[in-house]
Amino acid sequence: MSTGIKSGMIDTMSDLGKMSYGNFINGKWVKASSNETFTSLNPANLNLSLGTFASSNKKDVDTAIESAHNAFKSWRKTPAPVRAELILKAGYLLETRKEELAQIMVQEMGKVIKEARGDVQEAIDMAKYMAGEGRRLTGQTVPSELPNKFAMCVRSPMGVVGIITPWNFPVAIPSWKIFPALVAGNTVVIKPASDTPLCAIKFVEILAEAGLPDGVINLVTGSGSVVGNAIVDNPLVKAVSITGSTDIGSKVASRCGELMKKISCELGGKNAICVMDDADLELALEGALWGAFGTAGQRCTATSRIIVHEKIYQEFCHEFKAITASLSIGNGLDPDVAIGPVINRAQLESINRYVEIGKKEGAKLLYGGNILTQGDYQLGCFHEPTIFMDVNSKMRIAQEEIFGPVTAIMPVANFTQALEVANSTEFGLSLSMYTKNVNKAFAAIEELEAGIVYINAPTIGAEIQLPFGGIKKTGNGHREAGTTAIEQFTEWKTVYIDYSGRLQKAQIDSFESLDS
Repeated sequence: MSTGIKSGMIDTMSDLGKMSYGNFINGKWVKASSNETFTSLNPANLNLSLGTFASSNKKDVDTAIESAHNAFKSWRKTPAPVRAELILKAGYLLETRKEELAQIMVQEMGKVIKEARGDVQEAIDMAKYMAGEGRRLTGQTVPSELPNKFAMCVRSPMGVVGIITPWNFPVAIPSWKIFPALVAGNTVVIKPASDTPLCAIKFVEILAEAGLPDGVINLVTGSGSVVGNAIVDNPLVKAVSITGSTDIGSKVASRCGELMKKISCELGGKNAICVMDDADLELALEGALWGAFGTAGQRCTATSRIIVHEKIYQEFCHEFKAITASLSIGNGLDPDVAIGPVINRAQLESINRYVEIGKKEGAKLLYGGNILTQGDYQLGCFHEPTIFMDVNSKMRIAQEEIFGPVTAIMPVANFTQALEVANSTEFGLSLSMYTKNVNKAFAAIEELEAGIVYINAPTIGAEIQLPFGGIKKTGNGHREAGTTAIEQFTEWKTVYIDYSGRLQKAQIDSFESLDS
């Protein structure tokens, strides 16, 4: 692997802020053509920098895409099992660096250390799973309606894939997209979120070390409005995969539609846990706590609504407030901390605006509701875990994605109403039902309008061997993870092989007429 300026290998965590990082293009680390940079800050302490990063422009993006386009010519002809071996090697390298990556993630994104380790583990799992796809990449063989004719279809790579990833899972989500794209024979240009460029850089370093040929993986940092749009608009990019807000995703999907490009969107959610009167209450409380406040609520699958049967409503609210009050808030490197900071000041202020909206709408603030400003909290972006109760389904806090540690408890009279309220938003990512009644459980599986349904488990916790994604405004129908991930990054090629030695006309000739 050839090198230019170094990506910035570190010896100690204290060295992070001293480093300068470039783009990764055609196997080299290079500065932005403009020489402009931006800084990534630690959300637990905004006085601490994670380093300076290339603030790229269209010229940088076009260079990266040209590199990927040139590399595709040979990469697509590399046998899929060989491509898969390199992904597997990257998975093993991720294992050896799991703790280093997790600690960087805590400092750059803010999630607590055990969750950061889980983020990296998800990438490790995805590498191993997708390496197996290198010996599958299954097609189809079917019988022909005509004799001496063989019919099948095979998968073909698409070319250059543009990947745009968010900040909340800065290693896991790139792995969901990059590994299947590469195993399928595509080349990649990735634009990571500007809040977490270092995590993406470390991830790409590992892919390069695993032995990917120059140009197969390229990384360009910078703003979405410049770098992201340049990726989408470039005619050499044949497909785009984006995880982000519904607003941004719809704009990208619209533009890709104009350009006739394949587009996969994984967007917002307004997920709910339904707790019936026959549920295991302690289990439901534990699940609701993890679903609502894990990753400080900054998950597209976060439990932002808790729908509770009126018979246990008061008890649930009382107990949920008590366990929420026990959560510790602080720097995620402290293993005793349960909730870290939110990603940046803008998100902190947005979360708090929703708290004020909830109050004005008449919801009862049961717990929290404040930006933390005392002591060391004032250095970062910390918000109390916040609970509203007596929320109805028409309130904005029950309809709009907040993306922070805020959840709304909503009373219902029965199972049927619980389903109606759960389905009452424009999103459809992840929904959950807590009940001991097997009939209700299976009815919930059938009736809940979501791409993911949990029974007696919270709305977070998806595994990589099954499809991930949602319906309605959560996405455009594509799924990540599982075998369906390959669908995003391949085209079908149908093949007919006629060995009859004569012209056979499908739908016109018949077996009987040809036989005579």
